[in-house]
Amino acid sequence: MSIISEIKKVVTPVDFSDNSKIIAESAAYFAGKFNASMHLVFVVQNFEDYSGFFVPQMSMPTLEGELVDGAEHKMASFCEEMEDFCKKCGVTELTFKVFMGDVAEQIVEYASDLEAELIVMGTHGYKGLEKIMFGSVAGKVVRNASCPVMTINPYTCC
Repeated sequence: MSIISEIKKVVTPVDFSDNSKIIAESAAYFAGKFNASMHLVFVVQNFEDYSGFFVPQMSMPTLEGELVDGAEHKMASFCEEMEDFCKKCGVTELTFKVFMGDVAEQIVEYASDLEAELIVMGTHGYKGLEKIMFGSVAGKVVRNASCPVMTINPYTCC
């Protein structure tokens, strides 16, 4: 049996950049071809990574909690928007999770815990200072994932 026929769970990271919908729709199309479930994931970057850059006015636990709550609401809306497209593509199930921590590490850990057969993600998300500070999330996921990773360049796929 080839690996292609064994794809039943696809993990797709979302970062709410302009490219997120393009990547999620591409992942849904691919997942649907294999009658796979699609699992969207968003990771709130840990503030420990920003230490030394600023001091927030509110306590860290309060701020982090509000960010996670906001991300969960945004992911719920994003999933609602994707539902019809996923059904048309043949995706068997659409779920989402929100985590806090190192983005690449959380994506890799979630895919491993879920026993996903594939991660589909964009090569480009947010850019600028975040990319300089933290490097390419896609590159880290490709190097550390326990399953295949399909990367999509959103500027050339559509």
